[in-house]
Amino acid sequence: MTRKFIIATAAAALLGIAAMPASANGIKIEQYGWSNAAGGAQTGKKNQIGVYQHGSWNTGIATQKGKKNTAAIGQQGHNNYADIWQKGKYNAAGVGQFGANHNAVVTQDGNGNVAAGVQVGNGCDGEVSQSGSGNVAAFVQTCP
Repeated sequence: MTRKFIIATAAAALLGIAAMPASANGIKIEQYGWSNAAGGAQTGKKNQIGVYQHGSWNTGIATQKGKKNTAAIGQQGHNNYADIWQKGKYNAAGVGQFGANHNAVVTQDGNGNVAAGVQVGNGCDGEVSQSGSGNVAAFVQTCP
């Protein structure tokens, strides 16, 4: 896979989630393959969660508390784990993992924070933790 394809896929996932109706909380889940798991929770108003998983034994979890938060998880491959936790307003987080055995955890507590990540290959571990307001973090990894 090319780097442009990976970045474009992650951006498309975030844009697709942002296009959901803003009047209530929303969740969209698509899973293909076997033994995939998706879950999470939302409290507050106008929060959006989107999960896409293709492969096997992938787990995607998103928990949001507050208002107008967006979480997007897209995983393709096997045995990947992504967990997004957000509290506050106007936070956005996205994880796109391709390959196998990746772990990504994003935690944001505050307002207007943005976190993104892409992991490619096998066995990458990425973690972002932000508190406060207006923080931006990104991680891209290629692991063997």
